[in-house]
Amino acid sequence: MTIFKLAIQSLKNRKATALLTVFTVAVSVALLIGVERVRTQAKDSFANTISGTDLIVGARSGQVNLLLYSVFRIGNATNNIDWRSAEDIQKHPSVAWSIPISLGDSHRGFRVLGTTDAYFEHYKYGKKQALTFKEGKPFEGLFDTVIGSEVAKKLGYKLGDQVVIAHGLADRKFSRHDNLPFVITGILAPTGTPVDRSVHVSLPAIEAIHIGWESGANFGAKVNAEDIDVSLLQPKQITAVLVGLKSRIQTFALQRTINEYKAEPLTAIMPGIALHELWGLMSVAEQALLVVSGFVVVAGLLGMLSSLLTSLNERRREMAILRAVGARPLHVFLLLVSEALLLTLCGIVAGVVVLFLLVEMVSPFVLSQYGLQLSFGFLTQYEWMLLSIVLVAGFVVGCVPALRAYRQSLSDGMTIRI
Repeated sequence: MTIFKLAIQSLKNRKATALLTVFTVAVSVALLIGVERVRTQAKDSFANTISGTDLIVGARSGQVNLLLYSVFRIGNATNNIDWRSAEDIQKHPSVAWSIPISLGDSHRGFRVLGTTDAYFEHYKYGKKQALTFKEGKPFEGLFDTVIGSEVAKKLGYKLGDQVVIAHGLADRKFSRHDNLPFVITGILAPTGTPVDRSVHVSLPAIEAIHIGWESGANFGAKVNAEDIDVSLLQPKQITAVLVGLKSRIQTFALQRTINEYKAEPLTAIMPGIALHELWGLMSVAEQALLVVSGFVVVAGLLGMLSSLLTSLNERRREMAILRAVGARPLHVFLLLVSEALLLTLCGIVAGVVVLFLLVEMVSPFVLSQYGLQLSFGFLTQYEWMLLSIVLVAGFVVGCVPALRAYRQSLSDGMTIRI
């Protein structure tokens, strides 16, 4: 304890240098733990987005691409699938339920998803958690809409407000279906998934707003809600179908049947396997980020080593006085090591605090822009291990100047002029 008290007093006398060293270590630790936390929480966020869905069916494509646009609203479909194909899948004896979805439109930067009542009944996320309503109810009328919690929060919407959908993902004035506004009838409870950033409408409504847009643009034709015959709004094409089976034993058989579907080229994927492939594609980037953050930690510790070595020559008289009053070479060694450990420990604590403050500030932006739910939480076992490695590395770095001080003789210190 006496050595540690002496080390604290010594660091107080070199306050500016010590604070700069702590700051350097803190930044490197914040980056190291931040990269690890973003990596793990990104995986958790992706894995919790969909649950209880056995197959996802879309146009012929890679399974990662199909997963990204159908579940995470990232990217676009290579093609649509015919509505009759979706009906054939629904009628298959092994299918318990299916959720057709149609993508392609947007509202002020948020994706619009066309679907049916089955979406609110069967869609699950997390650990098979069902969607719940914070306010209101599912859409019933043709131009009713249900919005996610993030849409309501960011745009300040409430029940009864009107929503104008835009054609495509670029919400520009000329691309808006402003002649057919929607009315908000429901706001979903937060889920921490892309559902929070989606505007949900019925499939017939998707058909209705695109009357006159068959060529991909509207050349002046305006359709009023009163002129639309709801009975004629049968979907022609959709983007994908989420499928739940009566028994998971039938998954592979149905997947093979769909992949060999003769009416049109389709792809059926299992979400879990597609996620595993996605993590495989991202593993190189993950490892690269961890290596870079590791080198930053090494740079921070080398900065501390440089600081200790530089100050050591200035403290040779201090070491000599300590030896003169009875301190042994081992005490001098422990003093230098204690200073390095204290600097490293303070840097670790400061780095964790800085990281949590940054998470608090940037988590709303990251959630709205990238759909990644960052949370505080306690440090995981792996994160504790990383911090322990940093602390041990700080001890090893401290041994270098400590050994030099250990080897300095008493006479060498006493002959230095003041």
